[in-house]
Amino acid sequence: MIRADIVKMYKDVHTWVGIVSGLALFIAFYAGAITMFEGQLKRWASPPPALSTPVPLERTAELVSKTIEQHPDAGNGYTIHVATSADRPARMSWTVWPEGRSRGAPQETWYSALDTNGDLEVSKDTTSPVAQFVDVLHQQVGLPFDHEIAMPIMGAICLLYAIALISGVIVFLPGFAKDLFALRIGKNLKRMWLDVHNVLGIFSLPFHIIMALTAIVFAFHDQFYGVQNKVAYDGQLSAMFEANEPEHHVHPEERKVFLSPDLLMARLGEQAPGFQVKDIRYIFQRDGTIETMVNGVDPRYGHRGPDFGIVAVNAYTGDVMSKDYLPGHQEPIIATVTGFFALHFGNFGGVPVRWGYFFLGLAGAFLFYSGNLLWIESRRKKARKTQTDPVQPLKTKVLGALTVGVSLGCIAGISVTIAAAKVLPSFTSDIAPLHSWIYYLTFLGAVGWAFLRGTARGAVELQLFAAACTLAIPYVSLASFVIPGFGWTSEGGGFLIELTALAGAAGLLVSAHRTRIRVRRSPSDSIWHVSGINSREVMT
Repeated sequence: MIRADIVKMYKDVHTWVGIVSGLALFIAFYAGAITMFEGQLKRWASPPPALSTPVPLERTAELVSKTIEQHPDAGNGYTIHVATSADRPARMSWTVWPEGRSRGAPQETWYSALDTNGDLEVSKDTTSPVAQFVDVLHQQVGLPFDHEIAMPIMGAICLLYAIALISGVIVFLPGFAKDLFALRIGKNLKRMWLDVHNVLGIFSLPFHIIMALTAIVFAFHDQFYGVQNKVAYDGQLSAMFEANEPEHHVHPEERKVFLSPDLLMARLGEQAPGFQVKDIRYIFQRDGTIETMVNGVDPRYGHRGPDFGIVAVNAYTGDVMSKDYLPGHQEPIIATVTGFFALHFGNFGGVPVRWGYFFLGLAGAFLFYSGNLLWIESRRKKARKTQTDPVQPLKTKVLGALTVGVSLGCIAGISVTIAAAKVLPSFTSDIAPLHSWIYYLTFLGAVGWAFLRGTARGAVELQLFAAACTLAIPYVSLASFVIPGFGWTSEGGGFLIELTALAGAAGLLVSAHRTRIRVRRSPSDSIWHVSGINSREVMT
């Protein structure tokens, strides 16, 4: 049995650490839930290519030859897309870095195809950046800073997150048997919200532990290796990696050509059955050697990339040259590291796991939202002991407005910038900065509105606003279908995005209705009380 004073201490730790980190984590979890279907979102948001149908794999050599002849930059490296879609609209692509810039500088991607006469067509990449923008929001917990600045801050927030998890479990333990399956639905809304908060927290605890630990590793990846390098390896860690890295560059062979993609895939299938190839990337190094990296998936295993594994092969023979990132064929130590990536990205187990991560992400966002509001309401009980006519102090009003504004502003901002993805290409080609402006203006506007209107009114109004923004996603799809020249009709996964948005908007509308009822019934010392609205039924 844990002593009551220890439980109280950990409850205070859980409360304050959760409050400090909760709003940033709401953004990370909500945006992270959406990234579970990043591929479908890319296809939905990307305009159709202005290119002919991708050539068969058997004509790849002809396409490559004509592309390099007319665009020599492609000779530095190119990718053959085995699986094409709206976000990979052609059989071949290559990347161009601005003249005089390093490889870390902004780049342009181009696609090439052959028309019915065999003539070359090229087009600049028109893949929508909105999915990448949402992913960056997730990675940087909504911070609009450079990645190098935002990641350590994210890491610090995740350390607080881990502390909140540990302290929350300790607080819950004394009443574990009694409260584990408790969900008391009735007039006591605070009790019901606390039950939901506890049940979600306990049953999704493994997921939250995984997210906290892996996010900390991602945030402080360079620092961890830096400390290891100095303390354990005497500054020789990089040299050790280079010495142990398998050689997967090959020298060009005279009078020999690369295996065609179909033959290379057949050869790879013999060595790695179950590995489904998506892309084949050829990189021509400055020393004259050739590196061939094949991206693909194996549904039976987790992957090192967000949704793909990698294998290095010999372009002439198809022999596997490095299995370090090949799903199901890694050494135990490397497979352990890959496990961290796979557990965070949810890139194993196929569609069921992705849907599971999606709902767990939304549930996690609700935990942080409800946690702050529960703390605010719990102040009422303490205030009644010392005040005859208790009212909510300024600090709780500020926290309430922040919780409502940040959470609903995030939902509205992400929804409206996703909807804008189908509209913006009609007006400009420089879309990426506009997505950032749309999101942050919507987000900051929602936060400002919450402070202006107060927590109660702001919650109702911003839920309605967020629902309208979310409904804009299927609306622009409908408009693109019925209005000539407006947007485009999506291929592959479009209905998934639109139906999910409809479900989300419906949930926000129901929540707004329930919140309005709560506002009408709340006592004067509740954060949900609005002066001038009669309280027909007091809920404590």
